Amino acid sequence: MAAKVCLVTGASSGIGHATALELLRAGHIVYGVARRVHMMEAIREAGGHALPMDVTKEEDLQRVVRTVLDEHQRIDVLVNNAGAVVHGAVEDTPLEMARDEFEVNVFAPARLIQLVLPQMREQRSGTIVNVSSIGGELALPLGAWYYASKHALEAFSDTLRMETGQFGIDVVVVQPGIIKTDFEAGTARQLREISGSGAYKRMAEAMARAAEMPMEGGPSDPGVVATAIRQAVESDRPETRYVVGWQAEALLELNRSLTDREFDARIAGLA
Repeated sequence: MAAKVCLVTGASSGIGHATALELLRAGHIVYGVARRVHMMEAIREAGGHALPMDVTKEEDLQRVVRTVLDEHQRIDVLVNNAGAVVHGAVEDTPLEMARDEFEVNVFAPARLIQLVLPQMREQRSGTIVNVSSIGGELALPLGAWYYASKHALEAFSDTLRMETGQFGIDVVVVQPGIIKTDFEAGTARQLREISGSGAYKRMAEAMARAAEMPMEGGPSDPGVVATAIRQAVESDRPETRYVVGWQAEALLELNRSLTDREFDARIAGLA
């Protein structure tokens, strides 16, 4: 397979870092981007490129896309992995935090897509991978803005897929389950800070304690997500969705098989 030029966001840790290294091992040309450039040394050592980028800054997005196009005249793969999460009751969470969540999880990937699409259309090929979550299909208490942003990203991806298929561009959604990363390392602290002293205190404390407990049998290594992304990138006809990681299939099946009230009751027993 010919090497593809790949741009991976959020490549300083977790899924993004693992994906950049997986694509490099497969022989592709990889640009990893993140704010914490010093944490992408392994990508450089593996033969990749590491560029600084804040996904919320327009000038950074334009600079990175221009750099890749100047050096290779094409971008074959965009992996939108950078994300943010906020935990707290709807009533307690400041709307400014909610807006920031959507800025990182929805508008940043959307803007990057706008920037790479003209070249992908011209070359009549490309793959856009949007890393969502099982939370793009189901929802749990005290995470409304995160789940809303991932639901939005999935709906956006579905529309984009229908619009761009005529140009030979594939749009893929990846729905990881519970993955071993630093992404939710601050979950318990955030729950207590935002909702730990008001009307939702009992629920917040229960979920904070659950977040602090070891998970028997999980979570999955980020490499399982990276492998799925590589498979999508290298496929002539990738799946529209890849469900990967610990408890992903089980939780989605539970959500699909129960009524809303039944699912609420199951979750209430945990929270």
